[in-house]
Amino acid sequence: MDRAQLADFLRTRREALQPEDVGLPRGPRRRTQGLRREEVAVLSGMSTDYYSRIEQARGPQPSEPMLASIARGLHLSLDERDHLFRLAGHGVPVRGPGGDHVSPGMMRIVDRLGDTPAQVMTEFGETLLQTRPAVALLGQETGHTGLARAFVYRWFTDPTTRRIYPEDDHPEHSRVFTAGLRAALSRHGRDSLAGALADALLAASPEFAALWSAHEIGVRPLNSRKRLQHPAVGILDLHCQLLHDPDQAQILLVFTATPGSDSHEKLQLLSALGDRSPTA
Repeated sequence: MDRAQLADFLRTRREALQPEDVGLPRGPRRRTQGLRREEVAVLSGMSTDYYSRIEQARGPQPSEPMLASIARGLHLSLDERDHLFRLAGHGVPVRGPGGDHVSPGMMRIVDRLGDTPAQVMTEFGETLLQTRPAVALLGQETGHTGLARAFVYRWFTDPTTRRIYPEDDHPEHSRVFTAGLRAALSRHGRDSLAGALADALLAASPEFAALWSAHEIGVRPLNSRKRLQHPAVGILDLHCQLLHDPDQAQILLVFTATPGSDSHEKLQLLSALGDRSPTA
């Protein structure tokens, strides 16, 4: 770990960013060059003291998850992220499909969706980043570990995961998720995460095993609209738009409602409620 170089790198990256670059307002009396340390800490999901100690070349060696959070908070490119990990004395994370790094371009899009439910996911259904309205609508999905990071795994092993969808829609979602996993397995092979998920689900879920044996492929939702249910506002009828990042094999999901509709009013109410989980 090169503490001095790590501290200098973080400082220069912080000073190179402006509040508008990360979706933050610029106050009228702002004199700081670039972002403040406390702003980077908030963007990275850690305490100001913890981040400050790293930038001041003191404190413990940051863990890999902490470095990944800092890379995301500072909107680092892949080359910059790799450099950050090397300076901190860690190996370089995987690139491309299966990686957790969200590109700066995708981050800038998400920063401008602060009032909209949106989240970045891998092709395996692992949620990497959520806006606050997305947390209010879908629950906090970024804290899972192991195979449970993948939504398809939780769908078939954790009954609480299904609460966000009306029960009548469960069979269709099960078919779509199973077919999607089979397609991922075809692309990446048995030794991939898709293979591990399939093997684990075949052992854990009779429902998944039955759907898997049907060997369905290319099963898609009947339309681009999704019905979601929330304990505070009830059922919402939403449009789900997808933006693909082929380099990272990631997807940005954005949920919107028709202006003037009942669901549109419910989305606005959820934004006012804050980070409340619908499965709480």
